[in-house]
Amino acid sequence: MDTLMNSPFFEQLYSLVVAINGFLWGPACLISLLCLTGLWFTCILKGVQIAKFGAGFKRLFGGFSLFGKAADKGGMSSFQAVATAIAAQVGTGNLVGAMTALIAGGPGAIFWMWMAAFFGMATIFAEACLAQIYKTTDDKGQVVGGPAYYISRGLGNTWFARALAAFFSVAIILALGFMGNMVQANSISDAFSGAFGVPPVAVGIALALLAGLIFMGGIKRIASVTEKVVPVMAILYIAVGVTVILMNIGNVPAVFGMIIECAFNPDAAWGGVLGISIAKAARYGIARGLFSNEAGMGSTPHAHAVAKVKHPVEQGMVAIVSVFIDTFIILNITVFTVLSANVVAFVDGEVTLKGISLVQAAFSSALLGSFGHTFIAICLLFFAFSTIIGWYYFAETNVRYLFGTKMLRPFQFVVMFFIFLGSVLKIDLVWEMADMFNGIMVLPNLIALLFLSKKVIQVLDEYNKGIPYDVKNYLK
Repeated sequence: MDTLMNSPFFEQLYSLVVAINGFLWGPACLISLLCLTGLWFTCILKGVQIAKFGAGFKRLFGGFSLFGKAADKGGMSSFQAVATAIAAQVGTGNLVGAMTALIAGGPGAIFWMWMAAFFGMATIFAEACLAQIYKTTDDKGQVVGGPAYYISRGLGNTWFARALAAFFSVAIILALGFMGNMVQANSISDAFSGAFGVPPVAVGIALALLAGLIFMGGIKRIASVTEKVVPVMAILYIAVGVTVILMNIGNVPAVFGMIIECAFNPDAAWGGVLGISIAKAARYGIARGLFSNEAGMGSTPHAHAVAKVKHPVEQGMVAIVSVFIDTFIILNITVFTVLSANVVAFVDGEVTLKGISLVQAAFSSALLGSFGHTFIAICLLFFAFSTIIGWYYFAETNVRYLFGTKMLRPFQFVVMFFIFLGSVLKIDLVWEMADMFNGIMVLPNLIALLFLSKKVIQVLDEYNKGIPYDVKNYLK
């Protein structure tokens, strides 16, 4: 298989996909579109991410439970929905993606990550509200929702709307269900092979079987797993990360200052060694930030759609907090741990450590010794595996949209096969194709969000005025 992937055909395909991604995720396309969308919703919703943050925080943690009421055909609790969304958001992007942005864009890239997340919180509010408004039931009575549904139903169920929704569904099934889950499995396999010497084949079989067991349990098992795994993994990572940062607390003010200064003057720190410009810092920071928190990408609305809430705005508020947790807490733990530990080093203008190796070095240097590598491998297992569960659920919802429930079982087995395949192959092409289809699925989602802006304004305005929610007012 590896020989096949190194053939001239796949090498040419790889070059083509890289070129497409260079444009798609460049400043002339998705970066600008996603940022402008976030700015648009921030303006028309009057800073909703600030105004509703406190209420969202209270609502989210007021419903906190590791053993909530079991999800059913009618959906899941608001906390379970957010846990499923965060399960997808908090993945390898919070470890590997953060380091990619840091090395490629310098410390200043982190500032632009913060900016992307701030405006993204307004976008995800809109996504969650629309997902709630246009949710429906499938042929088995299961509540379903997400971009495919608010694209088709919200845009009038015309042939154009249905085609746009189908295009989105195909893109997300490929991006997350297949290729995305391959790269998550590959990250777990690499980490466990390096830390414990476990053969990739064994990791692949174990991951595929465990994932299949959860998939086949339906929404009830998915919600049950995410409500337990997500809080535990987040609390554990935050606790150990904060401990490491406190060991280097004297460096933290300088790290914060370096991030701010390098956002506008990359030469102020080691960004100058790598020839980083302000544009490059912004590009990598914004792109990796959006990829991490997924605001505007159309993935997490699938989880927010099935939350059992009385008003769409209630779920929109907790969706805001999910982006805050992903970027401003967990991703920042990674960044400040690495920068405060001073483990970024150069030889002849090249960084000596990259990606997950940087994170492992930071955790090892201050407190954990050799256990740092083991700890990060375990964290990566939880982060990436929870993302597999979340991404499967999002893709499954679109299988339901396109084919109904009759194709769910075959789809589950195909995803299990891709998880195994991702564990045993070293294929850069799959990473690039996952990025490409992630980018492609953003476009129809943003079109729908912008066309349905008035619906979001209306539902927020009615909520603020205390007007009872009636979905019929939005389906005209």
